[in-house]
Amino acid sequence: MTNDILLPEALRAALSDWLAHLRALDGASEATIAAYTVDLRRWLVFLTRYRGGEDLSPKAVAAAERSELRAFMADEQGGGLGARSMARRLSAVKSFTRWLSDRVGGDATALLSARGPKYRRKLPRPLSIDAAAAVLETIGDQAREDWIAARDTAVATLLYGCGLRISEALSLTGRDSPLPEVLRITGKGGKERIVPVLPAARKAVAEYVAQVPYDIPREGPLFLGARGGALNSRMIARAMERVRAALGLPATATPHALRHSFATHLLSAGGDLRAIQELLGHASLSTTQAYTAVDAARLMDVYAQAHPRA
Repeated sequence: MTNDILLPEALRAALSDWLAHLRALDGASEATIAAYTVDLRRWLVFLTRYRGGEDLSPKAVAAAERSELRAFMADEQGGGLGARSMARRLSAVKSFTRWLSDRVGGDATALLSARGPKYRRKLPRPLSIDAAAAVLETIGDQAREDWIAARDTAVATLLYGCGLRISEALSLTGRDSPLPEVLRITGKGGKERIVPVLPAARKAVAEYVAQVPYDIPREGPLFLGARGGALNSRMIARAMERVRAALGLPATATPHALRHSFATHLLSAGGDLRAIQELLGHASLSTTQAYTAVDAARLMDVYAQAHPRA
């Protein structure tokens, strides 16, 4: 299905207002805004065609029927959309419809009661403690220059040592150097959290700053690319690709796996789940609870291998 239908001005304005609401009041990230824009555009174009090409008013959209939503879901799934993406698309449609019905009237109860496809949440794939240590020790070995090796090591150390997302590490500025003992990080949805910084992370960043051949502006990015611009996350992903090939690690050994490893290793050492939730910046404890399943799986492996009656 193509998106060649021009939506009526009132509907485009309503969609724009809803996205602005998400951005301003719910603190949605730009990535979420972009995804929801695609989701709603596809829904509105489908609904237009499903009703024979009629111009849709906001009130007509707010009164959409559950059968129409089911037809939309079937169309999207027929086009190869996975269950996880379909669940997000359905969530966007429901959220927009609820918001729209509050403003233009209409009973959206039937549509809002529609259920999305079930999917199994993928559990994190952490590295072992030894593998994580090996990554930090060797990630810079194949870098073209010593300062780039120091940079990649510093970023990886922040991911594993502080549990930062790659986007959070790359959002640090010159003002954050030298790293303090505690960082204030702004994560997804504009949510702030306090993150302790290990001495090893402060040392790694200091070694990078001492070697980088470019000036680091106080208000500019702390981590720079080979030509002096802001470092692209893809460069760290490539560094991880090289180090996992050298160490024989699986394809799941990505930059984000270092953050997963941070959480899992803390939990294994007896860390409190709610404290780990705060360190990771998860909005919901249920997100953090995925790590309990990972840890339980590890314990079952130990049990099976070590118990005399296993």
